[in-house]
Amino acid sequence: MKAFRFVAWGRPPEFAEVPIPEPGPGQVLVKVTAAGVCHSDLHIFDWPAGMLPWKLPFTLGHEVVGKVEALGPGVKAPEIGTAVAVYGPWGCGTCRACRMGMENYCERSAEMPGAGVGLGFDGGMAEYVLVPSPRLLIPIGDMDPIQAAPMTDAALTPYHAIKAGLPLLVPGSTAVVIGVGGLGHMAVQILDAISPATVIAVDKDQRKLDLAKRVGAAQMVPAGEKAADAIRKFVGPVGANAVFDFVGSDETIALAAKVVRPAGRVFVVGIAGGSFAFSFFSIPYEAAISSTYWGSSVELQEVLALAAGGKVKAAVETFALDDVATAYSRLRAGDIEGRAVILPASSKVPVGAGFEKARAN
Repeated sequence: MKAFRFVAWGRPPEFAEVPIPEPGPGQVLVKVTAAGVCHSDLHIFDWPAGMLPWKLPFTLGHEVVGKVEALGPGVKAPEIGTAVAVYGPWGCGTCRACRMGMENYCERSAEMPGAGVGLGFDGGMAEYVLVPSPRLLIPIGDMDPIQAAPMTDAALTPYHAIKAGLPLLVPGSTAVVIGVGGLGHMAVQILDAISPATVIAVDKDQRKLDLAKRVGAAQMVPAGEKAADAIRKFVGPVGANAVFDFVGSDETIALAAKVVRPAGRVFVVGIAGGSFAFSFFSIPYEAAISSTYWGSSVELQEVLALAAGGKVKAAVETFALDDVATAYSRLRAGDIEGRAVILPASSKVPVGAGFEKARAN
């Protein structure tokens, strides 16, 4: 089968012919119906050798949905043909965090050959993907796979961060979303769905601010030198209850620190590699800055329930597997609104086909 593979650090991925995997004991073979294209992959492409302890090559694609094709010895469920989402972080499965469904924070992650599907392990940018355990599969019923795929990361990751900030998002509160890309436009909808907070969206691209407005943001602020003052006009002198940074650069973290309120929280979700010089006076009293990573399998179930209920919906542009390099190129150029999704089973999807507007405000 054809697979889009990451073969060397600092080099673009490339196609290769690889055998269709055969599931061994405890494993499940999934026929891929849709796989999301994530901006974090672009950072991985650019990182030097040694940045991550993963063995190359591996097939990309960490937002994966499909149908169960075959079960390895000892596996009784799910049944062949069941539509499933693949829970992306793959931990040891036995430590305390994993047993709580939080494989994103596996206590033995340093011993693992990768972080999850498409991240050190073979992923979904191929016709089939081998999943090491049925515990990593969540049935999706009749949900559209094009919508289900982005839920596994683009929605799950902000959902995990937002849940951590919910105690601060009381009636009358404000939440700032910095970066309205694949994750940010889902964050706006999740905040609207599960909290009473007023959402302020920040981005340098007017098209993405327009998207933020369509999916529920109350205020849109262009990024730049005047962004902090513009946000303060909406949140007042006290500041925002919570700030969710989906970029993670020096500039965006600094902006978040300027507009968060005392005892508020800044969640740095983006992996642009920025840093922040902490001192007693560099951030409001008792405000906290923390990173977050992906989400738990239980939270993925909750996100899929939100999607099934029409509470969140990804703006999607679809591509055939043959056009995946184009999808990454356009993503790097900032030319994807929402999420790009690869359809490995179809060789005739023209670039740009299948575009779905996110739900109206």
